[in-house]
Amino acid sequence: MSRIEDYGLIGDCETAALVGRDGSIDWLCWPAFDSEACFAALLGSRENGRWLIAPQQEATQSSRRYRDNTLILETRFETSDGVVAIIDFMPPREKASDVVRLVCGIRGTVKMRMELVIRFGTGADVPWVKRTGDGTLLAICGPDMTVLRTPVELRGKDMTTVADFEVSEGKTIPFVFTYGASHLPPPDPIDPAQALQDTEDFWLDWCSRCTYDGDCRELVMRSLMTLKALTYGPTGGIVAAPTTSLPEKLGGSKNWDYRYCWLRDATFTLLALMNSGYTEEASDWHGWLLRTAAGSPANMQIMYGIHGRRRLLEWEADWLSGYEGAQPVRIGNAAHAQLQLDVYGELMDAFHQSRAAKLKLGDESWDLECTVLEHLAEIWDRPDHGIWERRGEGRHYVFSKVMTWVAFDRGIKGAAQFGLKAPVDRWKALRDNIHRDVCEKGFHVKLNSFVEAYGAEWFDASILLLPAVGFLPASDSRVRGTVAAIERHMMRDGFVLRHDPRQLKAEHQSEEGAFLACSLWLADAYVLFGEIGKAQALFDRVVGVANDLGLLAEEFDPGAGRQTGNFPQALTHIALVNTAHNLSAAKHAKDQPAMQRSK
Repeated sequence: MSRIEDYGLIGDCETAALVGRDGSIDWLCWPAFDSEACFAALLGSRENGRWLIAPQQEATQSSRRYRDNTLILETRFETSDGVVAIIDFMPPREKASDVVRLVCGIRGTVKMRMELVIRFGTGADVPWVKRTGDGTLLAICGPDMTVLRTPVELRGKDMTTVADFEVSEGKTIPFVFTYGASHLPPPDPIDPAQALQDTEDFWLDWCSRCTYDGDCRELVMRSLMTLKALTYGPTGGIVAAPTTSLPEKLGGSKNWDYRYCWLRDATFTLLALMNSGYTEEASDWHGWLLRTAAGSPANMQIMYGIHGRRRLLEWEADWLSGYEGAQPVRIGNAAHAQLQLDVYGELMDAFHQSRAAKLKLGDESWDLECTVLEHLAEIWDRPDHGIWERRGEGRHYVFSKVMTWVAFDRGIKGAAQFGLKAPVDRWKALRDNIHRDVCEKGFHVKLNSFVEAYGAEWFDASILLLPAVGFLPASDSRVRGTVAAIERHMMRDGFVLRHDPRQLKAEHQSEEGAFLACSLWLADAYVLFGEIGKAQALFDRVVGVANDLGLLAEEFDPGAGRQTGNFPQALTHIALVNTAHNLSAAKHAKDQPAMQRSK
């Protein structure tokens, strides 16, 4: 089992695969991000599906990289007999979805082995496999079909397809693995060399549109490419991660399915895309938000499927042992049914930022926003489950209440700035009432800090966002006190935790890793304070734990020195992009940082 950070990502903007340093693809859901996996070794063993291509002889040295400004992964193995490179990529999808692996001889002659273990049903179902007259390998199980085309001679062994072959200097041996529906004819073959060129052209063209020119541009570009790879092209929805059940704590049970789209990430995502020049992607994301949130605001959820699907029923895949034994392995996410008041603020803020950036919004957008605020006026003072989706009884979370303030604040600003008809006086009264309520009940005078929830004596990293969303200015003593409290109680080895360790101890829960997006939120607060050196140091600390390909998971365990949680995590990469923009703007004395969302 590889470490989480030992994986690289390839994808076709409809699904994605994780490729290990050892040459094994251990995770792939087909045909879409939220489909069942055909390779699930990541959450079990090789018996649950994987695709290995590697030298027969143990490599003396290996390295990997992405081709510049692409999602084409090259892994290089050096052996005593020679050097070989494996080029892995998924061409941007047209008719079918393909995984292409090119085995390229660099020096000498290297003996290679291939092992293909196909297990549909997320590692449970063995397919029926046959060879066609042209040597194509066809695997079928229920609705799913895969096709493997290669000039290499294949053979079956113990419910596995294997091959032994050699590659010499200057030679390239292709393997093309294609998905199709089992009731249809096999997908047409593609030209691997042309597919490689098309894939490179696609990513180079996409990257050429980036307008960011600040520090760490290569890392910011890689984060933006990761967001593009996590975008479901047909709808514009962006999944939180391409994986499920990678543990927040190694060996723990907090293992969730992140292959869905969270409203929580809406404004962060829009800012990252718009500030970097990707207005088309931002517009697509806004379109997904508008379609998905349409209907009764009372039925609005915190997350949806990539097509806008609402019922994300949660169940456990008990045939999978879990990543390094972390169980259970969950499919679906029961948190979709929770009440989280912060999503109303994120939705309103996202629409306001879209309008301010001159994205094309139809009349139905403002109609929906007004309807949302009418509903929020009735429910803003209810307990909810908070941004972190705490299971159990609801509470009056401070950040949730702050985001209801944001919702009315953005509605008021939208009406004023764009001449939109609205009951502004009523919204102002509600906004001011919420502000007083939060300041009276969510600020702990003795602790000189805002706390996680009304009546609580512990903290929560989401309160770092109060100045960023414009609830209070960074100069306010209560904001300063809150940041100081976070620094005292919620940092481990220079990283920010998501939950207060004192609370976890009181609730008999184990401490998880540091939440990387929260660490970057603290860096954003430092920027607003004018403490650029501290912000830069924290930013550097976070990017310093990215893997060699520039990819980041949800969390980082400082003690183990390992990434944890689902991987790669959209929110982490979004936060990295936004903080990089903030630092660049501050250093060049431009306008207020991009993360200042109240304008």
